[in-house]
Amino acid sequence: MLTNNKISSLVIDTLREQMRGQNVAVLSLYCDYQAQKDQSAVNLIGSLLRQVALRARGILEKIKGAFDEAMKEGGEGLRLPDMVKLFVKAIDSIEMVYLCVDAVDEVRRERRPEFLRALRQIIRDAPNVRLFLTGRPYICGELDNYLTKGANVIQIVADQGDITKYLSQKIDDDSHQDPDLMTEDLKNGIMRTMQEKASEM
Repeated sequence: MLTNNKISSLVIDTLREQMRGQNVAVLSLYCDYQAQKDQSAVNLIGSLLRQVALRARGILEKIKGAFDEAMKEGGEGLRLPDMVKLFVKAIDSIEMVYLCVDAVDEVRRERRPEFLRALRQIIRDAPNVRLFLTGRPYICGELDNYLTKGANVIQIVADQGDITKYLSQKIDDDSHQDPDLMTEDLKNGIMRTMQEKASEM
């Protein structure tokens, strides 16, 4: 499913509210362009594991045991295939697990295939998992290659009227601080460029 950040947050908050008190986990990853260097498949799946570990002490002990064993054997910690297996094992007793990954397009292009393959493996091995992804439309083809054949895709398009209203208000607010910095021509140029960029997304 492809959408934007506000919708993603709304979906996650709604799921958490509706599933409160049930044997359901809502796990989320927010991929961030500024943190790309840290967003390897191992780190992203590791983040999901940490979220699961917070749910129950027994799960935390299993995860810690697996990490300790991996350190003894090779000293490098868990590899991705082992981490995926451990994640699937850790969520086995949970009735339903919602994995919400926001802005998957912000994961570095060269790292995305490994991450998407890991998600595909989780979905295959854990029938209790439901996946919710957000990203820009250009990533649709890549997602189709790995995991979204037959998935529901919702495309959300920016409303030009809302963009114009928001930009105009922000520019006017900033202009009050120093009126000499913004001319009418500059304001119109900024608004035109931003609207063009929004229509390309």
